[in-house]
Amino acid sequence: MQVHEFVCFGEQPGEGNPALVVVGGNGNPGWRRALARERNLTCVFLDPGDGLDTAAVLDFVYPHMRSPLCLHATLAAAQLLFERHGTQPLRVKTAMHGQPLLLARDGDNVFVRLARQEAPRAETLLDIHGLLPERLLAAPDLALASAPRVASVGSPKLLLEVADVDTLYGLAPDLALIHVWGKEVGVNGCYVWCRTDKNSGEGEVEGRNFNHLEPGLEDSATGVAAGALTLALGHGLVVRQGRATGRHCLIRTALDANTVLVGGLATRVASA
Repeated sequence: MQVHEFVCFGEQPGEGNPALVVVGGNGNPGWRRALARERNLTCVFLDPGDGLDTAAVLDFVYPHMRSPLCLHATLAAAQLLFERHGTQPLRVKTAMHGQPLLLARDGDNVFVRLARQEAPRAETLLDIHGLLPERLLAAPDLALASAPRVASVGSPKLLLEVADVDTLYGLAPDLALIHVWGKEVGVNGCYVWCRTDKNSGEGEVEGRNFNHLEPGLEDSATGVAAGALTLALGHGLVVRQGRATGRHCLIRTALDANTVLVGGLATRVASA
């Protein structure tokens, strides 16, 4: 078994959200969950592809659960695959749902190309359950800066725009309510964001992802949410995230018809 550590989506090389890429070892799901808990890091296990169209199958395991898709871990896996196979684009797929992903490099950045997925209308989900975003965010006096939206490139996200970064980092959402509501309607939490370049009206934003029951598990970088927000806004973004966790991350996105490119830096830390 080989274990390779990377940090991904950092603002600078060597910074970002950590992930382990595991090659070989035991394919048993219980063993994989135990390894992720032991290391207390997101793990992506590289299983062999078909050797023709698929370079590898990616199995994402967090310390607390298995996941259908994790983009910062995908960047880590991509960096290792490019080290081994050169820098030509590579096709992989996810283990849980067989979602096809195209990996590519652009300078120092690694990108994942994902297809647009169908997502329900936010108005329908919120109206049917009588839940306003203010209740989910435990902020009764909150005035959103735009209408709620739902979009998906891997799992649907409820996208909520607030006025500024002070509002963003002043939030203490009702995580239990978000969890229950999300399970009922099939939405993977709330991504709350604000614009940081209001003069141009597009380009750079900052966000926080709320989909865990424990505040300490808040994401430092949420690539699927950055991709969903790109679809919702209709243009590429520079997304900053992680201030609340102490890991400042930067995600770059681009829109190409019905596909989204989500990427950033992926830097090797060590092999163990």
